[in-house]
Amino acid sequence: MADVANELIYEVLKQVQGDVLQIKFDVREMKQRMTGVEEGLAGVNRRLDRLEDRMERVERRLGLVDQPLP
Repeated sequence: MADVANELIYEVLKQVQGDVLQIKFDVREMKQRMTGVEEGLAGVNRRLDRLEDRMERVERRLGLVDQPLP
C-alpha cells in the first residue's frame, strides 16, 4: 500500500514540476515582451517630447504664446 502512495505522490510531483517549468517559461516570455513594450513606449515618449519642443518653437515664432508680464 505504501508503494502505491509513493508512486502516486511521485506522479503528482512530476506533474507539478512540469507545471512549474511551464509557468517559469511563460513568465520569462512575458518579461521579454514587457521589455519590448517598455522600450517601444520610451521611443514614443521621446518622439512626443521632440514634437512638443517643435510646436513650442512654432508657436513662439508665430506669436501665439502669451509673454509673461515683467
